[in-house]
Amino acid sequence: MILTITMNPSVDVAYPLERLVLDKVNRVPNARKTAGGKGLNVTRVLAEVGDQVLASGCLGGRLGDYIEDNLPENVESAFFRIAGETRNCVAILHDDGQQTEILEAGPTLSEQEAQDFLRHFEQLLDKTAVVVLSGSLPAGLPTDYYVRLVNLAQQAGRPVVLDCSGASLEAVLRSEHKPTVIKPNNDELSDLLGFEVTKDIDQLKTVLQDDLFAGIEWIVVSLGAGGAFAKHGDKFYRVTIPKIDVVNPVGSGDSTVAGIASAIFHQESDQDLLKKANVLGMLNAQEEMTGHVNMANYDKLYQQLKVEEV
Repeated sequence: MILTITMNPSVDVAYPLERLVLDKVNRVPNARKTAGGKGLNVTRVLAEVGDQVLASGCLGGRLGDYIEDNLPENVESAFFRIAGETRNCVAILHDDGQQTEILEAGPTLSEQEAQDFLRHFEQLLDKTAVVVLSGSLPAGLPTDYYVRLVNLAQQAGRPVVLDCSGASLEAVLRSEHKPTVIKPNNDELSDLLGFEVTKDIDQLKTVLQDDLFAGIEWIVVSLGAGGAFAKHGDKFYRVTIPKIDVVNPVGSGDSTVAGIASAIFHQESDQDLLKKANVLGMLNAQEEMTGHVNMANYDKLYQQLKVEEV
């Protein structure tokens, strides 16, 4: 079973509008609400792939109840209840592809809740084989909180796929407790290293050998329409993807993470891991709903991907 952790989930609300008019009433005929947050996007995609998933993280209040009630039927829930109210995140889709987002900060966890969740997490490791940690940390948690979760997973012998950014990612990279996989993009690499990281293969090879990434088994770098570049141990791979019609790219990174976790769970080869991850990312981009894939199109895309060692 794969354990997904979403520390700061949300109810994602999408308001599609032909035109957003400021300082006026805007009526939305077809609002969409989904259980959101990066880890929950991963959860949905894993469920659609057919893997067994245990979803956890922190939920509070009526919005927390809504998220738990709207998980896929084949997902087991093991969320930790907190005193604060889970947040809303609103995306207004308007005016020929523009997207305006209004993101609530979410609840603030107490020091006691932070400690209690660590114990809750440790107990969940007994029934899972792979751990996915995704997204931002809620207020009240220290920057190095993911370090503590990675440490507990390592002690239990569980591989960890970590998908976060900024200070929380840097804290993990500078610690002695390393996840199995990270999935940065060029911007995140640039922020970490303090200079612009391009899509140039030779530069990426050099960058991923920086001491900051020492001890990370897998580094998968998303290159958007350019596919992906990856380092596994001392091997480097370039992934070339076909051109597709993109409907909504939001959540494609989370879908890629789902593919990585699934491949690790099933002990698939390097090439199969990279193909599965990138196919799921593309399938999400072809759908209107975030964190959703149409598996009927999986095999056709899978055959069009090219993975080569470079």
